Amino acid sequence: MNTVSDATPVEPIFETVSCHYCGGGSWRDFIRAQDDLTGKPGEFQFVTCDCCGFVYQNPRIDVRHIERFYDDEYIAHRKKSDWGPLTRFYNAAMERHDLRKVGIVRRYLNLTRASEVLDVGCGAGTFLTKIKTLYGATTTGVDFKDLSHLPGFDQIEFHCGLFYDQEIGAERFDLITMWHFLEHDYEPLRTLNKARSALKADGRMIIEVPRLDSMTYRLYRERWPGLQAPQHTVLFSKESLLRFIKKAGFEVLDYLPYGAFPAYFYIFAGLAFKFLKGKGLNLSTAIYPYFLGQLALAPLLVFENHLNLAMQTVVCRTAK
Repeated sequence: MNTVSDATPVEPIFETVSCHYCGGGSWRDFIRAQDDLTGKPGEFQFVTCDCCGFVYQNPRIDVRHIERFYDDEYIAHRKKSDWGPLTRFYNAAMERHDLRKVGIVRRYLNLTRASEVLDVGCGAGTFLTKIKTLYGATTTGVDFKDLSHLPGFDQIEFHCGLFYDQEIGAERFDLITMWHFLEHDYEPLRTLNKARSALKADGRMIIEVPRLDSMTYRLYRERWPGLQAPQHTVLFSKESLLRFIKKAGFEVLDYLPYGAFPAYFYIFAGLAFKFLKGKGLNLSTAIYPYFLGQLALAPLLVFENHLNLAMQTVVCRTAK
């Protein structure tokens, strides 16, 4: 049975949903998870569709009530900037993350000042700020959490709310990115259809999500950081991600068994979650062992792109 904190509204906040891929209403239990990241109380169920095998959270928190799980403790929205002696290393890691995104983009698309770029689930907007700085492209971001007070948003056309509800124009964008967004989505096929209508005929879309059939999932199971309950509503294997992409009318140009997000975070966080057992990860104290562990595993991480550790990225275009 799902449980929530005493601060939860009295009205029911959980809803039962059908399979996001085939619409099937029959499922079996897959795995139960907790909010290992922030330590908020609750237990959340993921199921496997009996019809097509897709894995998703069911029941899930109604979208009207999920925002409280995206507070300042949520990793993508943290405001803390002072990490003491490790501030320089932290800032370098964040910079490297955005540059890795840019590096993936550059393999498949040449951006110029005439380009239009949309980042769905833009969070703090640092990727779009980097794109604007490097290429002068027109940048647009969508996120249901309004962080537009942060630096750089004066150069970003920002839309606050659910992506599929936004008026952003048809066949407008040369590039659409979803960096760890689709696993949070409440209607992934609707989102992909919206993206297809917004993408230019010769445009590119890049999607990065955690990979369910990965080494770190097999290692950590119910404490796998990719579960990230209750924020993650769907879980993608390689096979199911490619099925979704094709069903939404896209042609897959490339599949990468890694992403811009460092797989090492899942290695470290999964181990911490196993130890903490739902108490939440305090990054202020974890940052020291995090960087020490990264240094110790550096020889292994050199081969990250070939080991199927945690991430996957799909590059696609509108099907001809």
